[in-house]
Amino acid sequence: MTNEYDDVSIRPAAVSDAHSIARVNIASWRHAYTGLVPDEYLSSLDVELRTSWFAAYLADDHPSETWVAIADDRMLGFVTVGPSRDEDAEPSDREIYAIYLDPEAWGRGVARDLMRTVVDDGSTITLWTIADNERAQHFYRRHGFQPDGVEKSEEIGGRYMTQLRFRRN
Repeated sequence: MTNEYDDVSIRPAAVSDAHSIARVNIASWRHAYTGLVPDEYLSSLDVELRTSWFAAYLADDHPSETWVAIADDRMLGFVTVGPSRDEDAEPSDREIYAIYLDPEAWGRGVARDLMRTVVDDGSTITLWTIADNERAQHFYRRHGFQPDGVEKSEEIGGRYMTQLRFRRN
């Protein structure tokens, strides 16, 4: 296995990408969140239900953008970014709502390419991550994000989990 893909293309997502996005999303959740999120919740994730959700989301008119990474005619990952939903956000602040990769693409430069697609405009951007997700936090720090001290509790799979906000100015 090579460290990086030679032919990754990043493009705006289309409604026709919904199934592949759902597949990547669930595979990533099951791999990244084992031991953090209840197993019952992870095993209950359904590709068809997520496909329907992503198709509706991508078809809707809203101010967020979803980008996908493709190599060898296969979706490797996606990122969704839009206006910050935080109460203390400035009007120009943006938020990464989701960034997920097929676990087979981890460590191969794809997440870096997706991140660069959404953070290089110079605006303040935030994201939320599970407090115990050290792998994700390490990745975010490498890309200039730092925890800003804001936390929230969110229920995932019947368990309340602390989420940390990371910020990049």
